[in-house]
Amino acid sequence: MLILLALIAGAVAGMAIHFAMPHRSDRGVVLAPAIGAATAGVLYTSLQWAGFAEDNPWLWAVSIVVPVAVAYLATLLLTRARGKRDAAERTRLGIA
Repeated sequence: MLILLALIAGAVAGMAIHFAMPHRSDRGVVLAPAIGAATAGVLYTSLQWAGFAEDNPWLWAVSIVVPVAVAYLATLLLTRARGKRDAAERTRLGIA
């Protein structure tokens, strides 16, 4: 049940990242929160399987800090890739 806390923390961090980063219109509003929540869920589950108990601070530190970094980097890279692809497509179509 405590995995929900990690999932919510990842989604909230992703939402904050979405609104803090520029070019919001170039990506969906769910992209960063989904990446944060998925990363938090995978990490929490993996650490639980590795033997970390729910009262272990490393489980919570990793489940909260790493999804923030992953969501930020993934959102940054995906936004840049989208911008480049859109610019190439506009050039190909002769729009800009």
